[in-house]
Amino acid sequence: MKQIYIESYFRNGYSRFMQFINNILDHPKREAIEKRVEIIKFFEEFGTEATRRAFGKSRSTVYLWMQKLKKAGGKLSALAPGDKTPINRRKRVVHPFIERFIIEYRSSHPGADKTTIAPSLESACQQSGIKPVSESTIGRIIHDLKLRGRLPRSNKVTINGRTGNLVVRERKVVKKARRKGFVPECPGDLVQMDTVSIFTAGIKRYIFTAIDVRTRFAFAYAYKTASSANGNDFLGKFVKVAPFATKTVQTDNGSEFAKHFDDYCRDNGLTHFFNYPKHPQSNAYLERFNRTVQEQCANLYIDYLDEPADFNRKLMDYLIWYNTEKPHRGIGNLPPLRYYLDNFITTPQKSNMLWTLTLC
Repeated sequence: MKQIYIESYFRNGYSRFMQFINNILDHPKREAIEKRVEIIKFFEEFGTEATRRAFGKSRSTVYLWMQKLKKAGGKLSALAPGDKTPINRRKRVVHPFIERFIIEYRSSHPGADKTTIAPSLESACQQSGIKPVSESTIGRIIHDLKLRGRLPRSNKVTINGRTGNLVVRERKVVKKARRKGFVPECPGDLVQMDTVSIFTAGIKRYIFTAIDVRTRFAFAYAYKTASSANGNDFLGKFVKVAPFATKTVQTDNGSEFAKHFDDYCRDNGLTHFFNYPKHPQSNAYLERFNRTVQEQCANLYIDYLDEPADFNRKLMDYLIWYNTEKPHRGIGNLPPLRYYLDNFITTPQKSNMLWTLTLC
């Protein structure tokens, strides 16, 4: 018998063969392909009878695989099993009497299910000399009739034992503004905001945080809840203490930055950018500040978080130091307010946060 080795299908021998092996590593039918390669090799070594006994594959089947492999230029993906879905699928044949009975029954008793219809249908079929169908088949017939539009889709729902109409309201899709392509040039052009949740001693508290991307001026305030009303209050506080005019804010898609927070932005002419979902890198400056304020302040005064007012006093002392004394590498090892004064102020100007720089 003529021996045809599978490696002979590849022009450059074994190296070419291994290359094609690697190309099927991610193939969805990899196991079937590898199995057929194994059978072809076995066939070439031990012959037709041994292959039939070992794998139950005839000579014609193996030769067909070899022919496919040769036509494909040695691509092992040619050995992948084809789609075995029948060209002509069986269709459910329903007696016209049964279909008509179900439609009429559902019209007289809207919402009647297969269990309710089954006894009446069986009795009607026996009287008419027609073989009745099972309860599950009735359910399938009802489903098919709905798809074909011959039965209305039910809007009835049952909640806590009460049945009523299901009212489907169209959800208003609001396209959120994204920061893409926007580069801040002046203080207040882009202020990133977020919330940090801290859980301690069975109590959960939320610290709203904000940082100006251009000057690194930062602010934070603790609340008992992360509501949009508190988001509104925090934004108002930031606008008051910042030594520059706030023009744009950027937040994630949390509920605390919707409704009342959005109302403040709209009423005060602020642009509100949203991050892409699950993309904290968009708020990179603020994510770094969140870690800093937790490590240098929140963890130190965590016992005060039970009452946010007490914690906020400690937090304000920290923020004064952070904005007026702490050097920042990103702005030339200067404190944020010093950087702001040196680079953006040409005439003397007082700020709500310049306590340590104000002459007595």
